[in-house]
Amino acid sequence: MKRREFISGAAASAAALAVAAPVKGQSPAASNTSVRRGTSGKSVIICKHTGTQGMGRGYEMLMNGADTLDAAIHICQVQEDDPNDQSVGYGGLPNEDGEVELDSCCMHGPTRRAGSVGGVRNIKNVARLARTVMERTGHVMLVAEGAHKFAIAHGFPHENLLTERSRKTWLLWKESMSDRDWWGPGLADPNWKAPAELSGSAAQAMNVHVARLAETAAEMGIEPEWRREAIAQVLHPPTGTIHVSALNARGEISGATTTSGLSWKIAGRLGDSPILGAGCWTDQDVGSAGATGSGEENIKVVGAHTIVELMRQGKSPQEAGLEALRRIARNYNNDMNKLRFLDMIYYILRVDGEYAGVSLWSGTAARPARFAVHDGKQRIEKCVALFQGTSVEWPPIPKLPA
Repeated sequence: MKRREFISGAAASAAALAVAAPVKGQSPAASNTSVRRGTSGKSVIICKHTGTQGMGRGYEMLMNGADTLDAAIHICQVQEDDPNDQSVGYGGLPNEDGEVELDSCCMHGPTRRAGSVGGVRNIKNVARLARTVMERTGHVMLVAEGAHKFAIAHGFPHENLLTERSRKTWLLWKESMSDRDWWGPGLADPNWKAPAELSGSAAQAMNVHVARLAETAAEMGIEPEWRREAIAQVLHPPTGTIHVSALNARGEISGATTTSGLSWKIAGRLGDSPILGAGCWTDQDVGSAGATGSGEENIKVVGAHTIVELMRQGKSPQEAGLEALRRIARNYNNDMNKLRFLDMIYYILRVDGEYAGVSLWSGTAARPARFAVHDGKQRIEKCVALFQGTSVEWPPIPKLPA
């Protein structure tokens, strides 16, 4: 080939690539500022009720033209940075070995891309890390040591995520409750039997146990104002996750979920949060859904994907969410002796702006199942429940000593 032909051909190829490749950071729909058919022309964010710290700023970002995934991840990151939120990021309660392990996934509706990380240690902002996997690799999911190395290579700082308060709470559990962990058969085992209710001498024994927990907590130097909460977390480990779905006025939608997972879990356990289709699923043509609650049960029904597909078939967000909950109940043959130990909340947002929060249990009048929404006005709303009542914590917390 002559030099002139080579240069001419290269120039033509470069021009073709320039036409074909979208501008970095711009979604295919970004150049079309008109409202899409079937959308409301409104910006809407829904998330777990604990996500309100960053929700106002997230909504401002949408109003100022920011990408929907940027807004969703901002809300997640505010919680990840908060040491007092012991369900995500920095300060999250650790696994049974005392290591904080984080999981996250995200989906960008306009470009139909996704990223996920699981079992990540010493990296605080895993929602942003999941997006980096999406943007900087041809993969969808990275886990454990590989995810950590990838994070360090991309400038994420290596940090100790175990706060002093979380460390002492873990030690309190380790000293007093390590015989009640996640080893052994679970609810799905055919031979599983519900524990007997505490009554009489058993209840008295539990009171004695709680009194000993209080003494141990004091000996460990756990602050008096935190002691009761630490004991409650030992007896009933919190299951913490935050999901965010964000929709802008152009009808572009994204979703993200982040968590430190189940407290005191077996090291290496992954719940639903990093699993695309379970903890989060977003489809630009339909909508977005995510979950918090019993992760193993949600994985088995692929809850978020199921909900989005049901909306594709014409069901409303509420109808689709309740059907996914029915599938969880069906897995246990609607046996309330088992279902009372489970809980689940789905957060659902359709591209036309219709949304819903649905829960397996309604909660109590004083503390109902709820979710947060922002569509120009930030507020907390009650979930629509499949079952009335509240899930049962085991063992029941007796009156804590003063």
